[in-house]
Amino acid sequence: MKPESSAFHFVCHQQVHTLKNLIHLLDKAAPYADTKKFDYSVLLQARLAPDMFPLMRQIQITCDTAKFNAARLSGKTAPSHPDEEKTLADAKARIQSVISYLEGFQAADFEGFQERKVTNARWDGKWMTGADYLMQYAIPNFFFHTATAYNILRHNGVEIGKKDYLGTLSLRS
Repeated sequence: MKPESSAFHFVCHQQVHTLKNLIHLLDKAAPYADTKKFDYSVLLQARLAPDMFPLMRQIQITCDTAKFNAARLSGKTAPSHPDEEKTLADAKARIQSVISYLEGFQAADFEGFQERKVTNARWDGKWMTGADYLMQYAIPNFFFHTATAYNILRHNGVEIGKKDYLGTLSLRS
């Protein structure tokens, strides 16, 4: 497999798959809130610890991470999202817009990503190669925020499990 294919596979296939699973998790949370007779927005503001971001912010960061992974590794510009989501519908629309953005990439967009200099405003002027960025930052950061969103829902009683998080697998017989 060519290196650009591996970056393309993670950025555009695995992230899309996982973002669709995140929508599925949110879809399971809505009926749970209805059954328990509380407003769904309570879940959107739930957090695992006082110093952690709430669910809505985890969703926003998951989306930002996905789009910036694609943009930084391809050299393209990511779309802007002003972090104004307030409702479940808003959160799902943001996720879907990032899915649509990622689905517009081709493997060729990632040619040369390994040596591309990738930076982040929080890195105080430092940078890493695209290959290091993919392995050390892009993949772990994306899954950290996705798993945290899952954990917030699970911690608050939403009946979800690993199969919901992983989604459909490419099993063969």
